[in-house]
Amino acid sequence: MLGPAQLLRLLHINRILVRHGLEDIILATHLFRPIGFLRHLLPWNWVPRQYKKLSRGARIRLALEDLGPIFVKFGQVLSTRRDLLPDDIALELARLQDRVPPFPSAQARAIIDKAYGQPLETVFAEFGFEPLASASIAQVHAARLYNGREVVVKVVRPGIQKTIRRDVELLYLIAEMAQRYWKQGRRLRPVEVVAEYEKTIFDELDLVREAANASQLRRNFLNSPVLYVPEIFWAETRREVLVMERIRGVPVGEIGELRRLGVDLKKLSARGVEIFFTQVFRDSFFHADMHPGNIFVDAEDPDDPCYIAVDFGIMGTLSPTDQHYLAENFLAFFQRDYRRVAELHIESGWVPPETRVDEFESAIRTVSEPIFDRPLKDISFGGFLLALFQTARRFNMEVQPQLVLLQKTLLNIEGLGRQLDPDLDLWTTAKPFLETWMQERVGPLSVIKRIAGQIPRWADHTPDLPNLIHGLLRRASLGEVSVQLRKQEMEQLRREWRRASRRSFHAAVGAALIISATVLLGFHVPQSASLWEAPLLSWLLGGIGIGLLIGAWPLDR
Repeated sequence: MLGPAQLLRLLHINRILVRHGLEDIILATHLFRPIGFLRHLLPWNWVPRQYKKLSRGARIRLALEDLGPIFVKFGQVLSTRRDLLPDDIALELARLQDRVPPFPSAQARAIIDKAYGQPLETVFAEFGFEPLASASIAQVHAARLYNGREVVVKVVRPGIQKTIRRDVELLYLIAEMAQRYWKQGRRLRPVEVVAEYEKTIFDELDLVREAANASQLRRNFLNSPVLYVPEIFWAETRREVLVMERIRGVPVGEIGELRRLGVDLKKLSARGVEIFFTQVFRDSFFHADMHPGNIFVDAEDPDDPCYIAVDFGIMGTLSPTDQHYLAENFLAFFQRDYRRVAELHIESGWVPPETRVDEFESAIRTVSEPIFDRPLKDISFGGFLLALFQTARRFNMEVQPQLVLLQKTLLNIEGLGRQLDPDLDLWTTAKPFLETWMQERVGPLSVIKRIAGQIPRWADHTPDLPNLIHGLLRRASLGEVSVQLRKQEMEQLRREWRRASRRSFHAAVGAALIISATVLLGFHVPQSASLWEAPLLSWLLGGIGIGLLIGAWPLDR
């Protein structure tokens, strides 16, 4: 049940929609189509209106901007859902700017004083009450600590949680109506979209969480020549107040200034691609809001430029499985192996298992082949992902939130990179990285590493096995375990048991040889010895080789 404040807000929303001519879209829905003729009776439709010169996407964007910062933020999140929205609307929503008037400095002071439980002068030697920047969730002030370090102080907007809660409840109401009465509502799942937005925006209100994201990303790129992440001052950071090292750089969107400074734009562009693939495939932790407003350039050495990132409220992660399938998808796509792309989507669970591979392969080929008529430097990775998602949607592909964030980030990086260097060949830059990563994942060293990583877990569970077996046998003797197997199934079980026993024996012997040889290799072989000078080294390496051979010996005989 809506309260008076929510009803007034809903009336305000309707007034904004009408002002921008969006009643046409509303009256075209299944629920209102029977009374759609009423649009001709509305007085404001009797005279020409300015909005009729604009596209529907532009009208929606302008309406969201008039509705305020929470709806602007929602539009930004919605713009990433290229798997759901028509292209014209998604592109317009991507233009939404998260710029709102700053709130009074007295309110900022009150929030900071409350967070610290003492006046801000006890924490900061200097504090600039004039904000450096202001957005829908928070605004930023310059300050100086008593140790002389220059910092920026991010302060959450007063009362923002109540405002968000009110508007999110209205969004849920609108989404539920759309899902119930709009023909496309069930497919587009608007309630799920609002739920995803709710989680994202409430996560952004916790600045301690953002600080933790920044610390992790800083640790991943510590001493890196390609990306600098400012230091977090944990002693001064609270849920409503984040204190971070102040950085100075050129906004990456100011291409003219970068050229004036003589920055190597080709190197800068390539480094943007390197940062993206390093975050995704090496760390599985990536900055998911890398639009130009959050990226600066350290141009102190124009021949060796370095990126600087800020604003870590939205981060993305990928599971090892998603990483593997994504890398294989990229490689298979650029090798034009469309059947493999189709198989990967099914194997990963992104599309239903009953999907026919040949039909899916044909659909992917139809989308992909026209792309290869253009030079590789003109092929869009982000466009490829978008085309794949839109094609897979016809085959009931489930929306993967982590892949949506990845697509958004890739589109940002790609657009930024080609703005810096129009001739950027993303494939040439990315292919060696992907191939190296795949080799490391499936090569012998990777197998050894994974076995070594599992040994502590095996050792931890081994003492429990006798008790587990005893408990199972005791329950069986009491009639608590019943097994019904047909003769054919029993014979199959016996064969599998024998194969498993041989596999376990081979794996154990192989692993033992590898581990013992590796340990001896580490402790007993002088670093200067060669294969010919140290027979022990030859024996040890032979032990590793035999271990790998035994571990991989075919068992299907």
